[in-house]
Amino acid sequence: MMTDRPIVVAGAGAIGCFVGGTLAAAGRRVAFLVRPRVKAEIERFGLLLTDFDGSEKKLDPGQLALSEDPAILHSAGIVLVTVKSADTAAVAKQIAQHAPQDAVIVSLQNGVGNVAVLRDRLGDRRVLAGMVPFNVVGMGEGRFHRSTSGDIHVGQDDTNAAAALSVPGLTMRASRDITGVQWGKLIINLNNALSALSDMPLAAQLGNREWRRLFADQMAEGLAAMRAAGITPVSATPIPSSWTPALLRLPDPIFDLILGRTMKIDPEARSSMWQDLKQGRKTEIDYLQGAIIALAEQNSVDVPLSRRIVALINEAEAAGKGPPRLTPQQVRGAA
Repeated sequence: MMTDRPIVVAGAGAIGCFVGGTLAAAGRRVAFLVRPRVKAEIERFGLLLTDFDGSEKKLDPGQLALSEDPAILHSAGIVLVTVKSADTAAVAKQIAQHAPQDAVIVSLQNGVGNVAVLRDRLGDRRVLAGMVPFNVVGMGEGRFHRSTSGDIHVGQDDTNAAAALSVPGLTMRASRDITGVQWGKLIINLNNALSALSDMPLAAQLGNREWRRLFADQMAEGLAAMRAAGITPVSATPIPSSWTPALLRLPDPIFDLILGRTMKIDPEARSSMWQDLKQGRKTEIDYLQGAIIALAEQNSVDVPLSRRIVALINEAEAAGKGPPRLTPQQVRGAA
């Protein structure tokens, strides 16, 4: 692994700024390919990384290499791709034009289709899949807050990329079944849309049994589509994905006890899809519920709740008024 060359974060939004900033705080050479808004914010305020455990790291603007120009990729040893799924093809073109041929490309994106897009456009370059289990919220003024727990997983390879990228406060683990891990994350990410539609913090939403039952029913649809396709999701927690719908339906005291042992959630944690609706951006619904619907269609599985949720998110995007604050009953509708 080319540790003497910089790690370039391609598309530094919330996840990219937190991951890249944590690497930089640990002494790694890191460069950020950013949009103008993020660049201006960090140049003014610096980068403040806060965590659900109360810890924080502060980097001054002078400690960070920030650029809107993809030429910043020219000497990268590792490229961490953290753009939204819809922007994967565009960033792949930039990598192809500017990054060294031997740079290792690691996708730290939601969904299950981004690595295929990267590999299709980058030919024989080394592209690894990754999975980020935690949420990061952009709080403004250069602050990015990690609000849930978990270690990043990266596909196992002979460069030992996971070990090379691990630093204190940011553990990366090599996975022999990264595709299964990605599907396991996708099935959990189906809750992103429910969080966005409810306008509730994740902890409060998961503390409500009616919302959990809705999540469980949606997850059951996704698991049925995966089974029909011969896909076995790998859970990022000690609880197997197949058990999770039943767990979600448990009474509150039992659920709270089990959740507290498997995952830490900040009281104000929000989903990335909630952030997208709040800021009037296009969501990744087509790459989450959309992936389940596509899989279901290929295998003749009925997923009416997933279709209903896609329609509601599309309506909220079109309205441009932020999260619509629906109830579980309103989300179910005619599904």
